[in-house]
Amino acid sequence: MIKFLPSENDSTIAVEFTGKVTEEDADLLDKRVAQSFNGDKFNIIAFVPEVEGTTFQGIIDGMKFDAKHWSQFQKFAIVSDKSLIGTAANLGNMLPGIKAKHFQSDEIDDAWEWLS
Repeated sequence: MIKFLPSENDSTIAVEFTGKVTEEDADLLDKRVAQSFNGDKFNIIAFVPEVEGTTFQGIIDGMKFDAKHWSQFQKFAIVSDKSLIGTAANLGNMLPGIKAKHFQSDEIDDAWEWLS
């Protein structure tokens, strides 16, 4: 499930992922991107408080942007104390044109700074 959170900057969507990310969640995110960025570049900061049922691949699969949104996507900061998510975030750097980085829950300020 995806929950939109207040963002600290205009170029970033802040979300929390819990449980399993669904196609409906992907549609909501897609609509938010279309409404908020209208072709402009953007980042995502994702808070992942639990791993049960949620994997990095599941998050990526749930964020099935069409090609125009992938070209807009710049950075993906993942905030989670789960090491599995952090390891997978490093693999996320293999996604074309997207930088991904993992942060612990006590590094939220660092995550926002990295996105700036």
